[in-house]
Amino acid sequence: MSEDSPESDTNDSLSRLGRIALGLGLAFQASEDFRDMDDTIEYAESAGVPLPEIAAPLASGTMVVAGLGIALWRLPRVATGAAATFLAVVTATMHDFWNADEDDRSGERLAFFGNLAMLGGVLVFLRRAYRSE
Repeated sequence: MSEDSPESDTNDSLSRLGRIALGLGLAFQASEDFRDMDDTIEYAESAGVPLPEIAAPLASGTMVVAGLGIALWRLPRVATGAAATFLAVVTATMHDFWNADEDDRSGERLAFFGNLAMLGGVLVFLRRAYRSE
């Protein structure tokens, strides 16, 4: 299939739509942390994050910027790399449902697999960022 074929246009349009949806989803989800930063800091502290009063807003801000970078495809290597790093670390450490108590296990499992799905999408675009530049 050539780059100029209608199939290529459709694939590019779907890819662009997926990238925008993923990026905006990441940015808006991270921006929710700012609505109640005290809870976000408390959650980070309960998970043993060092300096949670600095780390939580910094991580949330980083994800807002990374998500917008993915959606707008600006500095795509930096944006996708930051999002992938964040999701890989947070997914395994903050949402370790296998260590959660019974009351929290279901919510942590849901967050874990949601983050895992987002990480998969980010990795697709991370590959594209390195192939296109």
